[in-house]
Order: sequence, then C-alpha cells, then structure tokens
Amino acid sequence: MRKYIIERAIPEVGSFERQQLREAAAKSNDVLRQLGAGIQWVESYVAGDKTFCVYLAENEDIIRKHAEISGFPATTISEIRKMIDPTTATG
Repeated sequence: MRKYIIERAIPEVGSFERQQLREAAAKSNDVLRQLGAGIQWVESYVAGDKTFCVYLAENEDIIRKHAEISGFPATTISEIRKMIDPTTATG
C-alpha cells in the first residue's frame, strides 16, 4: 500500500470538543470497515479549519470512496514519496 496525506477542509474543526472528534473517528472507522483491507487510517492532525490525515491505501480512488461515504471531504490527496526529519541532515 502507498502512504497518502489528505487535507480535509472542515470549518472550525480545530474548535471541536472531544466528543465531536470521537464521533467523527467512529464514523470514519465504520466506513473503513466497510471498505475492507485496501485502506487504513494512520493518524490525523487537527488545525483551525482543516485536518491533515495520514492514510495507507491501495490508491486514491479508495480514499475518495471513503470521503464520499463518510461525508468528510478529501480536499487534496497527495501521495507521500519520501520522509525527512532532523536526522536526515546527519545521514
């Protein structure tokens, strides 16, 4: 599977209460179960009016299908080609 970062434009998501985030995660998990082994949610970062979600997926189409069924927009889908961190400078 490939690794993707998905930008989701969701107004005021950064001010959601814990329960709202819990419900969103549960909804996403339900859809992931429906879609099967071709997609996996790794983690998400919540900011102002956006979330940035890291997924493992067979392709972009299954990510779009997840967005369609869950109702969480996939505003931008980008395949992660490489990763760097501070230790990259010393390698």
